[in-house]
Amino acid sequence: MAGYCKSRSMNVYKPKPVSGFPEWLPEERLIEQQWMDHIRKVFESYGFCSIETPSVEELDVISAKGEVDKEIYVLERLHKEDGDSGKEARLALHFDQTVPLARYVAQHFNDLVFPFKRYQIQRVWRGERPQAGRFREFYQCDIDVINVDALPLHFDAEMPAIIWEVLSGLPGMETEKIQLRVSNRKILLGLLDDIDCDQVEVLRILDKIEKIGEQETLELLQSLSGDISGFAHVLVKLAAIKAINSGELEKKLQDINDEYILSSSSESYVKGVGDLKAILNYLSHLPEGAVVADLSIVRGLDYYTGTVYETVFTDDPGYGSICSGGRYDDLASSYINKKLPGVGISIGFSRLFDRLRQQGNFDISRKSPADILMILPDEEHRETAANAARILRKRNFNVELYHAPQKIKKQLSYAERKGIPYVWFPDLHQVKDMKRQTQAEATPEHWQPEKD
Repeated sequence: MAGYCKSRSMNVYKPKPVSGFPEWLPEERLIEQQWMDHIRKVFESYGFCSIETPSVEELDVISAKGEVDKEIYVLERLHKEDGDSGKEARLALHFDQTVPLARYVAQHFNDLVFPFKRYQIQRVWRGERPQAGRFREFYQCDIDVINVDALPLHFDAEMPAIIWEVLSGLPGMETEKIQLRVSNRKILLGLLDDIDCDQVEVLRILDKIEKIGEQETLELLQSLSGDISGFAHVLVKLAAIKAINSGELEKKLQDINDEYILSSSSESYVKGVGDLKAILNYLSHLPEGAVVADLSIVRGLDYYTGTVYETVFTDDPGYGSICSGGRYDDLASSYINKKLPGVGISIGFSRLFDRLRQQGNFDISRKSPADILMILPDEEHRETAANAARILRKRNFNVELYHAPQKIKKQLSYAERKGIPYVWFPDLHQVKDMKRQTQAEATPEHWQPEKD
């Protein structure tokens, strides 16, 4: 019927945040990218090369490392093709970057130069319960060094030095106090060699000593079966050791040895102590207290075989480790018949970033990467404005050309709301400093921002 309009209500789906999958505003994303640029620059300054692996790995690849569990996200098509019915998923999102690296090294072994120094800045996925500092999708920043047959110890010492340089230079970290804690699993394992006990369970308990205290740790060890009960008090004293240099570490170990006579003849124990002291000596150029030997750290229990690392906020150690890793004897034995020892460390990027974001450590006044907003006074000056913007971009300035010849007041308000520091008037040949509220003549070929 002519002139008839039937109104109908639209079914609009109101989107909600997906728990555990963070999403930042532009001003937060800008800082996140600055972090990534800084981390990338530091990693490359030490000669690490970038690789990127697919978001998915075959389940058989992940299964080879014995890591398939309830936290793995598998991929399946919503509508399966004929013949797919009943088939199990073949692909899974990677839950860390260690398994992809192991597969990558094995697959490209003949094309890589060893020692192979690589870094990866990628998302990973874990199906765990979201909570403060824990996500289901998050960025990790990993560095690893892998070699054939043997790997020099100085790489173990280089890892904390790199991480200190990274963390101390991140925007927003200026007022945060961090500490890199390093140990060697050979020390405790060497002492347990001749003791009838469940070594994995013993290390798991010792790993919690800072959270539960020495007394509860002692009681848990004494409750275990085997011969550990009579040796529990010695292990607690060892796990409680913290030392800022090799001399202090040696003295504290000697004090315990004098009282309890440790099995220091154990080859593993002697090697672990020697390696840890060497690493502390190598890192003596860092500020005092930046790196501490902490014998309670065991990390990974059955994965790491020597040096282990954790990094904590000294004012908030209960927050947990923001950066961890260690040495492993063989990375890719499940995928290639080669011995490939390595050492690596990983920054929990999203975990760290979100903590500082929530604490208000970031300057979020910049909502745009633009250095300059090019005013468009009228259509007659559009080409002049566009040409000035092109010249400035060639000089490595980020320039946004305003989209329409609206009132100047409105254009200035736009620049202010986005935190763009300079506004260019192509018709007046002038530039305005939005922070100082000063305006001066300028040419796009020669203008330089005034230094603070």
